[in-house]
Amino acid sequence: MNFNMNSNNFNQNNFNDDINKAKDAVVKGAKGIVKTIVTIIILVFAFILLNQFFYTVDETEHAIRYRFNEIVAVNVNNLTEEEYNNLKNDEKYKNIALSSGAGLKVKIPFIDRVEKFSNQLITYDTMPREVITSDKKKLILDNNAQWWIVDPIRFKITMNSINSANQRIEDLMYSKMNEKIGRTVAHKLIADKDYVENMLLENANELNAVLSPYGICIADIRIKRTDLPSENNENIFNRMRTERQQMARQYRSEGREEAEKIKADAEREAAEIKAKANAEAQRIKGKGDADAAAIFNEAYNADPEFYAFYKTLETYKATLPQSGAKIIITPDSEFAKYIFGSK
Repeated sequence: MNFNMNSNNFNQNNFNDDINKAKDAVVKGAKGIVKTIVTIIILVFAFILLNQFFYTVDETEHAIRYRFNEIVAVNVNNLTEEEYNNLKNDEKYKNIALSSGAGLKVKIPFIDRVEKFSNQLITYDTMPREVITSDKKKLILDNNAQWWIVDPIRFKITMNSINSANQRIEDLMYSKMNEKIGRTVAHKLIADKDYVENMLLENANELNAVLSPYGICIADIRIKRTDLPSENNENIFNRMRTERQQMARQYRSEGREEAEKIKADAEREAAEIKAKANAEAQRIKGKGDADAAAIFNEAYNADPEFYAFYKTLETYKATLPQSGAKIIITPDSEFAKYIFGSK
């Protein structure tokens, strides 16, 4: 009995120990979770706090630091030495800390704020617009411009955004292009590459003089495509059709003229050949007649009486009737001497 009681006490003690160990494990795990959460909160708070003390500037950016909405510092990148010196000597930067180079920068937390602008080359593809050349030809030009921000303060004050700058560039560029093209004939604008390049370079220089107060610099202007207005297509096709019809009529006229010439030459050659053939035939015939006469003479000289008899028989054959008709001949006629046997 005592043994059983001791055994029950032992099991109860073990059970209590297990419960206490489980409680300790739960408490320890809870403390670990709380510690982890607290650590994460501290790290997040530290990160937020560090972000309030520091900011980074990339090589592809300009950065403007404000304090109570007043510019106190400007960081620029990818500018030439001349462009950087121009900013340093600018009156606007007299009381502003100007620096260059990317990296980690310091600011006063919750007081300073930073605004960034790209310093990379920006390509703006303008809308196609209609222009009129000096010879009153209408053309559709599709241009593009490459530009970048060289003065972030002036850009912020005047433009404030990339879209505003693009719209301003398009208006000025179209005005300059329209002015230059208005003094140029259409053929030169389309065919003379050197002239077009010089014109675009001149336009870029003039635009830079106008856009300098905006903190913008034009790097390049290009004409992507030159088209004719759609309403001109039918006129062009009609003109091309008329030109081809004129060429066809000209070819047919020249063909008929050439055919007549060939025909005339052929007829002339045929007449010459025929005349030569007739002449040759007459010569041959004359020679034959002469040979025949010679043969007759020779035959007559050989036996004149037989020749006379033969010729008379041929005359009878040609003149005496063959159909039973009657002919009266006197007996003493020379013609009838062989018929009647007279000499």
